[in-house]
Amino acid sequence: MMKSERRASVSVAIRVCAFVMLYLIPAGLVSGADLPEIKKNGVLRHLGVPYANFVTGSGDGLSVEMMQLFAKHLGVKYEYVKTNFKNLINDVTGKKVKSTGNDVEILGEAPVRGDIIANGLTMIPWRQKVIDYSTPTFPTQVWLMARADFPISPIKPTGDINKDIALVKGALRGKTVLGKAKTCLDPALYDLKKTGAVVKLFGGGLNELAPAIINGEAETTILDVPDALIALEKWPGKTKVIGPISPRQVMGCGFAKTSPLLRAAFNEFFEKCKKDGTYISLVKKYYPAVFMYYPEFFKE
Repeated sequence: MMKSERRASVSVAIRVCAFVMLYLIPAGLVSGADLPEIKKNGVLRHLGVPYANFVTGSGDGLSVEMMQLFAKHLGVKYEYVKTNFKNLINDVTGKKVKSTGNDVEILGEAPVRGDIIANGLTMIPWRQKVIDYSTPTFPTQVWLMARADFPISPIKPTGDINKDIALVKGALRGKTVLGKAKTCLDPALYDLKKTGAVVKLFGGGLNELAPAIINGEAETTILDVPDALIALEKWPGKTKVIGPISPRQVMGCGFAKTSPLLRAAFNEFFEKCKKDGTYISLVKKYYPAVFMYYPEFFKE
């Protein structure tokens, strides 16, 4: 056999092997998995974005510890799969999605990289159209923050959240405000352009929004409560909360709509953790100040 013929034979053999291996891979490893497949494969894949104290990026965080406990509860191994907010929904649903305000469009297929999203995921309308959420796991809200020396004063709460939001938005005319597209801090979700503010979409991560206004990249930014609490603690005296941009919201874990058994198993596990004190202990570890702002959430 000539060398060229041998090379051609080897090439064909490689392609055939690759084709055969593709169909020998367990389905749960290349597509979204529900509880039976996860138990069969022996691993729970936790999709997480390094964000605030939910996923610190150093191997711990409120969501990380909860997912490790959940994997142990299921009797499987825990695996962390790092992702970003751009691909987060794609990675659990297997669909490429595009959001515009509260609307969402399916653009095509995407690889499924994980089984459950857990990193402080705010429940917002467009996400609820493509994923299912767990029972609420954490309270949140979107606040307007500014550098401590910026000449805009925190509002005096009126006792009516809608009036408070109107007061905050009324102070934004002509001011620059940072937001992050395709996240819960997307200015389009809160009609910030209608306030007369100069809206700027931030290119960095959510954890970098507070440092950005401290460094003078904009006059104000919107932040959700968990990240705002971290900013106030990490940079004391350098930022201030002006007031709310949104009503109170909640966060939860995200699941593909094809994983109802996994979602039900997590909800049952989470209720157990709330009742036996495990969850409250972890919240105190990572967000001790949240109890001052939302005590009623943790009494439920």
